[in-house]
Amino acid sequence: MTHIYRCVLELHDSLYYATREIGRLYETEPILHNYGLCYAFGFVDSDRYATTVAEEHTYRYFCPEQVPKYEEHLTPLNQQGIYVTPARSLNYATVLNTWKYANNHYHVEMEKTQKNIPSFGRTKEIAPESQFECFMISEQPLILPKWVRLGKWASKAAVSLQELKQPKHHQTAEFTCAYPLNPLDVMFTHQVLSYDTVNMPPVSLIRNVRLRGQYYETEGVKIPACMSYRFKS
Repeated sequence: MTHIYRCVLELHDSLYYATREIGRLYETEPILHNYGLCYAFGFVDSDRYATTVAEEHTYRYFCPEQVPKYEEHLTPLNQQGIYVTPARSLNYATVLNTWKYANNHYHVEMEKTQKNIPSFGRTKEIAPESQFECFMISEQPLILPKWVRLGKWASKAAVSLQELKQPKHHQTAEFTCAYPLNPLDVMFTHQVLSYDTVNMPPVSLIRNVRLRGQYYETEGVKIPACMSYRFKS
């Protein structure tokens, strides 16, 4: 039995992550990547991948190396039959923040003192009370936490989960998906006919997608079937 859930996230803090960098401006696109959502919802048990006893108690908060392990962390969700789509914005506003820092140059005796050279940057963040929507496809019933943390600042967001009516599974047909998708997760099982690109790391997303293949339909929602986490070889 396939369960499809509609999940709405409402921000209670400003949300920041660098979708694009334009000079000293770091901009946050109003869309949430499905990789980050899997971590936020707790579907990835990071402690399973700790390599030492000491690391078991610190991995959730500190990573000794800044190397993403998406394939290692997300592939087990395919065996569990859980898939989370990227989240689109239902409504949002932005805030612009300026931050400053100074370079501290230390010197030794008899050398000229180097002055601190102040610098600055700006972040365009998603404002509190903005809302996002994503969908979850699962072979088993899901229970999510009421609150999650998102983005670089670990911003707080409220979670509202609604299970949709039992979906109808359509076989190979052409359809349009109104929701953002991860192209790697659909390109092997569907023929992607047209789309708009959302450039963002680690994998750019697509939206307004017209596809040919299997899909689920329930309560006016059409979502590709057979999606699973795939990664570049």
